[in-house]
Amino acid sequence: MNYEITFNIEYKIMPEPTDLKKHLTQLGQNSPLPQSPQEAKLERVPAPYQEYDYTIRFTAPEFTSLCPITGQPDFAHLVIDYIPGKWIVESKSLKLYLSSFRNHGSFHEACTIEIASTIVKLLKPKWLRIGGYWYPRGGMPIDVFWQTDTPPKKVWIPDQEVPSYRGR
Repeated sequence: MNYEITFNIEYKIMPEPTDLKKHLTQLGQNSPLPQSPQEAKLERVPAPYQEYDYTIRFTAPEFTSLCPITGQPDFAHLVIDYIPGKWIVESKSLKLYLSSFRNHGSFHEACTIEIASTIVKLLKPKWLRIGGYWYPRGGMPIDVFWQTDTPPKKVWIPDQEVPSYRGR
């Protein structure tokens, strides 16, 4: 049997790279690590294929912040899923933003929600979910989950597939 599959996709041209370079201050540049999330600059670019709903995932398996009381390092595996509206986050700026938490003292819950709310304010996505899978502090792992709303129908959103912490 022969099957013919056709796609009727209208290709949209992204802005010329030179146009984007006017607005992106970190991509393609030697960018120092911001010393705090407040100093970090998250940047965005126009989302391709805005007429479609699709999921974008960022995973930060080695996220680090500081305990605000003891100053000891805390470690997490973050998974950020979102369905873009008009904007997507520029990935280098996100990497620098997340890395800036290594000098930031905050509880697990505050870090996780701060990251999500900052991305939501910048992008205004159709939907966002974050899973913060934190390694034990004081003998207990703390996992923090948040999402903006119910995701749009007919969008494939994979499971985060981060196993719960298990002691040895």
